[in-house]
Amino acid sequence: MAVLPIITAPDPRLKLVARPVDKVDGKLRRLMDDMLVTMYGSIGIGLAAPQVGVSQRIIVVDVARDGEHPRPMR
Repeated sequence: MAVLPIITAPDPRLKLVARPVDKVDGKLRRLMDDMLVTMYGSIGIGLAAPQVGVSQRIIVVDVARDGEHPRPMR
Protein backbone atom coordinates (compact mmCIF):
# COMPACT_ATOMS: atom_id res chain seq x y z
CA MET A 1 0.00 0.00 0.00
CA ALA A 2 1.14 3.51 -0.73
CA VAL A 3 0.67 6.95 0.73
CA LEU A 4 -0.73 9.14 -2.01
CA PRO A 5 -0.08 12.89 -2.40
CA ILE A 6 -3.10 14.94 -1.30
CA ILE A 7 -4.26 17.76 -3.56
CA THR A 8 -5.38 20.92 -1.78
CA ALA A 9 -7.40 23.97 -2.78
CA PRO A 10 -7.26 25.95 -4.98
CA ASP A 11 -6.13 23.14 -7.33
CA PRO A 12 -8.56 23.20 -10.30
CA ARG A 13 -8.74 19.37 -10.37
CA LEU A 14 -10.87 19.57 -7.23
CA LYS A 15 -13.60 21.38 -9.19
CA LEU A 16 -13.96 18.71 -11.90
CA VAL A 17 -17.11 16.59 -11.91
CA ALA A 18 -16.05 13.10 -10.82
CA ARG A 19 -17.07 10.07 -12.88
CA PRO A 20 -19.29 7.38 -11.36
CA VAL A 21 -17.78 3.97 -10.59
CA ASP A 22 -18.83 1.27 -13.05
CA LYS A 23 -17.51 -1.74 -11.14
CA VAL A 24 -15.40 -2.51 -8.13
CA ASP A 25 -12.39 -4.59 -9.12
CA GLY A 26 -8.93 -5.32 -7.71
CA LYS A 27 -7.48 -2.07 -9.04
CA LEU A 28 -10.22 -0.03 -7.36
CA ARG A 29 -9.83 -1.95 -4.09
CA ARG A 30 -6.09 -1.20 -4.12
CA LEU A 31 -6.85 2.48 -4.67
CA MET A 32 -9.26 2.48 -1.71
CA ASP A 33 -6.65 0.72 0.46
CA ASP A 34 -4.07 3.34 -0.55
CA MET A 35 -6.60 6.08 0.21
CA LEU A 36 -7.16 4.63 3.70
CA VAL A 37 -3.40 4.53 4.37
CA THR A 38 -3.16 8.13 3.14
CA MET A 39 -6.14 9.22 5.27
CA TYR A 40 -4.77 7.59 8.44
CA GLY A 41 -1.37 9.17 7.83
CA SER A 42 -3.00 12.58 7.53
CA ILE A 43 -5.06 12.15 10.70
CA GLY A 44 -8.33 12.55 8.85
CA ILE A 45 -11.70 10.85 9.03
CA GLY A 46 -12.46 10.85 5.31
CA LEU A 47 -10.84 11.19 1.93
CA ALA A 48 -12.33 11.49 -1.56
CA ALA A 49 -10.63 10.19 -4.68
CA PRO A 50 -10.40 13.66 -6.32
CA GLN A 51 -8.25 14.71 -3.34
CA VAL A 52 -5.63 12.19 -4.50
CA GLY A 53 -5.94 13.07 -8.19
CA VAL A 54 -8.50 10.44 -9.23
CA SER A 55 -11.65 11.96 -10.71
CA GLN A 56 -14.05 9.21 -9.65
CA ARG A 57 -16.87 9.13 -7.07
CA ILE A 58 -15.00 7.20 -4.40
CA ILE A 59 -14.73 8.02 -0.72
CA VAL A 60 -13.21 6.29 2.29
CA VAL A 61 -14.27 7.12 5.85
CA ASP A 62 -13.45 6.00 9.38
CA VAL A 63 -15.32 7.70 12.22
CA ALA A 64 -13.92 5.54 15.05
CA ARG A 65 -13.13 7.61 18.11
CA ASP A 66 -9.76 7.72 19.87
CA GLY A 67 -9.09 4.40 21.56
CA GLU A 68 -11.57 2.48 19.38
CA HIS A 69 -10.56 -0.08 16.78
CA PRO A 70 -10.55 1.34 13.25
CA ARG A 71 -13.82 0.91 11.36
CA PRO A 72 -12.98 1.85 7.76
CA MET A 73 -15.85 2.25 5.30
CA ARG A 74 -15.33 2.32 1.58
